[in-house]
Amino acid sequence: MYVNLSKKFITENILPYLHQFTKGRRIKVALWRIIQAIVYRLKSGSQWRELPMKQFFGNLSIIWNTVYYHYNKWSKLGSWKKLWIKYLEDYRGELDFSICQLDGSHTSAKRGGEGIGYSKRKAGKTTNALFLTDKNGIPVAMSVPRAGNHHDAFELEKNMQSMIDDLNASQIREGGIFLNADAAFDTQAFRSFCNHLDIVDNIDFNKRNKKDLDNQPFKDEEMYELRFVIERTNAWLDAFKALIMRYETKIHTWQSLHYLAFTLIFARTRKKHSVV
Repeated sequence: MYVNLSKKFITENILPYLHQFTKGRRIKVALWRIIQAIVYRLKSGSQWRELPMKQFFGNLSIIWNTVYYHYNKWSKLGSWKKLWIKYLEDYRGELDFSICQLDGSHTSAKRGGEGIGYSKRKAGKTTNALFLTDKNGIPVAMSVPRAGNHHDAFELEKNMQSMIDDLNASQIREGGIFLNADAAFDTQAFRSFCNHLDIVDNIDFNKRNKKDLDNQPFKDEEMYELRFVIERTNAWLDAFKALIMRYETKIHTWQSLHYLAFTLIFARTRKKHSVV
């Protein structure tokens, strides 16, 4: 299970990319134990204040605020995103970018905060984000979360460009990617955007574009069927209970949970790599 990440894995693969605090709060425990507690919260969905502190820190006088302080500080500094980009760069050869899947996801938000709006489809306040995966459904990029009253095509080109920029930061180039996406992404502007970047768009035709019924863009049905891996991706993400329902009020803390989850998913699926 993810909650039992070893000290060796954490010190070699996570801590090197997280800012080491030299001023301010001083703690009496190794940072790798702080990471274990953060992962527990991500996996279990437990509230920060309900973390089982003795499980991770024994009889040391460490309180939950200390764990959250470090998580939040690392989030503000962009350390979790830096961790993911570097991990993706180091092991990009183990991913299959011949086909990528693009999908959107609405998450119910119970506490309010940044990037939250009412979604008619969900009949409640949600946050919407786009996810990009490789051929096998491993998540590789995420757009900045938006208020749930916006549909998937809202500022689509801008959101896609931000994800491409993150891939480029990991030394991954977008040219030649075969991109599967459902009808929600069927806009002429997005198809033109993909063409400009040498991305082969394989987007389902949106039947609401009635005037184009006799002039539908080509779609490779066999390749499109590979979108089933999105369901597996969703199952992987749902295994992290803190991602099923949004309680984080800040965008940076909400998105950072995803970057940590991406890292753990990829680490678990890598061949001959024992994480647990």
